[in-house]
Amino acid sequence: MLETIHWDPDLIRRYDLPGPRYTSYPTAVQFHPGVGQFELLQALRDSRKAGRSLSLYVHIPFCANICYYCACNKVITKDRSRSAPYLQRLFREFELVAHHLGREQVVEQLHFGGGTPTFLDHAQLRQVMSELRRNFTLQDDDNADFSIEIDPREADWATMGLLRELGFNRISLGVQDLDPAVQRAVNRLQTLEETRAIVDAAHALHYRSVNIDLIYGLPKQTPESFARTVEEIIALQPNRLSVFNYAHLPERFMPQRRINSQELPSPADKLTMLHSTIEQLERAGYRHIGMDHFALPDDDLAIAQEDGRLHRNFQGYTTHDHCDLIGFGVSAISHVGSLYCQNSSDLAQYQDSLDQGQLATCRGLHSSRDDDIRAEVIQRLMCDFRVDFASIEQRHGLEFRRYFANVWPNLEQMAADGLIELGDEHLRVLPAGRLLVRAVSMLFDRYLNPAENVRFSRVI
Repeated sequence: MLETIHWDPDLIRRYDLPGPRYTSYPTAVQFHPGVGQFELLQALRDSRKAGRSLSLYVHIPFCANICYYCACNKVITKDRSRSAPYLQRLFREFELVAHHLGREQVVEQLHFGGGTPTFLDHAQLRQVMSELRRNFTLQDDDNADFSIEIDPREADWATMGLLRELGFNRISLGVQDLDPAVQRAVNRLQTLEETRAIVDAAHALHYRSVNIDLIYGLPKQTPESFARTVEEIIALQPNRLSVFNYAHLPERFMPQRRINSQELPSPADKLTMLHSTIEQLERAGYRHIGMDHFALPDDDLAIAQEDGRLHRNFQGYTTHDHCDLIGFGVSAISHVGSLYCQNSSDLAQYQDSLDQGQLATCRGLHSSRDDDIRAEVIQRLMCDFRVDFASIEQRHGLEFRRYFANVWPNLEQMAADGLIELGDEHLRVLPAGRLLVRAVSMLFDRYLNPAENVRFSRVI
């Protein structure tokens, strides 16, 4: 579990293909319009009967400025008043959902994402938390995981104090890059001092965890400039770091059309950036949790991985796999029991549905037995870098090698290439395969169509 990454450029070139990030299986690509409000309400009632704990996600889509690389569902506006009518619909959604749940179902995890959640003013942030507490039973001690995404340009010490008072104990900061030339190229001007002020506030106010997001592959980046960014960020001592590969897909994401593709770093330079970043983070004591996530050894995610309790869902890596996940707001995704569902991604449609007293659920799916089996295999690969066949066989009543006979030759090839160790009782991702765990997971994805993979980012 504590193995470090072994860098093998030949394997990376061979297996660096586009593929899903597996925040769910089946992925959201498979969602269909045959799932709506009725299916979600039934799943909520089943959740209440089972008494399952809850994880809530609240989507705040507004941003004051556009970042050209961004692929999130967002509304760019300088008009702060636009958030008020949205919040009224959000509160109505809280009420409609809570009506079908039980007060004994404790909310152990809460995450505000966006957009920019701190686009809201202090009174609105208080109001959102008040409405959540009015409708749901939020865990009332600091062992809960209540996190929020913060733009350091949209927050200060007063904001950090308010959020701590409201119960938030984890923050995630978007930084991406500290080089001014890169920042200008992606329209995100943000000084190191602005970021440091928020991190210092988090430490002083005893937030349990600080995560910082970086992106490699942005225009005007060089291996040398990005290494400087990484060193500056390490000096801030965040508990977690997410180092994402920029996927340039201007045909899908309109803001990316403002990026000059001629200024993007070469594939070779991107690999150098990733390699150097991994070395820098390992020297600083960070552990590779999975994919593009790193954490200090005493972080909850690192400890959960050691104990075999790490899980992955739409909020990324988490320790709350026993919770039903309910998403609120435009485009938000829920996973309740065997049901996956998503709200409309169109703001007007979302608001119109709530105005009519209806939930905005517009697509989703019920997972099948085969989906559940494959989901568990992919989960264990993404979180543990290992699958023990006996546990899958006992839980699902199958013979692993026979059930996955069609992918066995591919697994044997990966074993011969040194990505995995394939034994009679287990599959283990080797140090040379850790960065390519998505490629291993893709073998177990029965929906994957190579012709459609252009919609996904590359593995590295």
